[in-house]
Amino acid sequence: MSRLALISVLAGATVLTTAMAQEQGAAAPAGGGGAGGNVGGAGAGGGTRTPGPGTSLPTDRTQQPGMDPRQQQQMPDMPRPIFISGKVMLEDGTPPPESVTIERVCNGTARPEGYTDSKGRFSFEVGRNQAMFSDASYGNDRDPFSTGQGGIGGNRAGGIMGGGGSMGRQQAERELMGCDITAKLAGYRSEAVSLAGRRSMDNPDVGTIVMRRIANVEGLATSMTTLTAPKEARKSFDKARELMKKNKLAEAQKELDKAVELHPKFAVAWFELGRIHLTANKNDDARAAFAKALEADSKYVNPYLPLAQMAASALKWEEAAELSGKLIRLNPVDFPAAFLINGVANYNLKKYDEAEKSAEEAIKMDKQHRLPKAHHLLGALLAEKGELEPAANNLRDYLKFSPQAGDADNVRKLIGELEARMGANSEAKAQPAPAPQP
Repeated sequence: MSRLALISVLAGATVLTTAMAQEQGAAAPAGGGGAGGNVGGAGAGGGTRTPGPGTSLPTDRTQQPGMDPRQQQQMPDMPRPIFISGKVMLEDGTPPPESVTIERVCNGTARPEGYTDSKGRFSFEVGRNQAMFSDASYGNDRDPFSTGQGGIGGNRAGGIMGGGGSMGRQQAERELMGCDITAKLAGYRSEAVSLAGRRSMDNPDVGTIVMRRIANVEGLATSMTTLTAPKEARKSFDKARELMKKNKLAEAQKELDKAVELHPKFAVAWFELGRIHLTANKNDDARAAFAKALEADSKYVNPYLPLAQMAASALKWEEAAELSGKLIRLNPVDFPAAFLINGVANYNLKKYDEAEKSAEEAIKMDKQHRLPKAHHLLGALLAEKGELEPAANNLRDYLKFSPQAGDADNVRKLIGELEARMGANSEAKAQPAPAPQP
């Protein structure tokens, strides 16, 4: 594939310009859910779930009055909800300064389940995550050069109790064998709590998850400007966060507008305001809000990625390379999509060595294969260098991880050309050397 053809492929792809992934799941259980809500009034400390008005509990297998015992034996193993609650703390024993996403990681695949509240508490029903806004890294975990729908994610709950709760109780509990609960915040790493052996009737409290700062990472998803915010500004911000969890974005925007009016240097509030503007396709307003966030705190990492994505979408390659490069320097461990954007931008700037390095790093960091375009980019670069076999392997990986890609036919054609060249090279090597002339 020529450089011109690759530029057309990458530049023509739809860029996800939002850092939000709206998860579609069931509503919170009675008595609270999501971030820091009580499980049936039990709170983060555990207890017994008490059904609220209108709540119907799964049918127990004990015999009901008037029921034929033979019918009872034929009843299916009905699923029961599995609740998890606990607390997240930093090493010094204080709650995180920002809301933290709680993930369920099953066999290497992470799914957001809820958020912490201002005191670090969380509770949720496994596999029933509410419609929730993800932090910046969830949006970018998806391929920023895919043809997805504007960055609004589908239902990623799946698995345990997903799809209407049709999975049997025993099967659901077995499925948890390969699952852990972790806390996610850029610039930090958390302990993992195993869910293996957990049953529906167990105490939901998993205790305290400790988060530790990653060494030598300058950029964080927290900002000191939050700590300096006046009480009223922080109150409006916290209210906006709760409204966003309920997908009440218009009301949340009003609260965020109040927060930044009271505290113009409120970086995190500006970022959240930018995310809301993105969902309304108000890109200019979003860009301005993200810029305000960086003006308030240049080491606050979350605004860099959506700004880089918007620059790439507009084919502003210098700007995309600069923004993604800054994010990589501030935090080289939490944003694999920044490396992909950086690779594509440098490719279009004809900085091919930098593009190759960024593509390789994106692939290395992308453990869940959400950025298949990085394989496409690296494969094309290696092909032009004459490294035919690794080029073909990367292109095959691209098709493997993105089988429905719109350019799949073109990539298969390129793989065929590379295989033909490799075959011709092998035949040439197999030919006996000509006899020396006398």
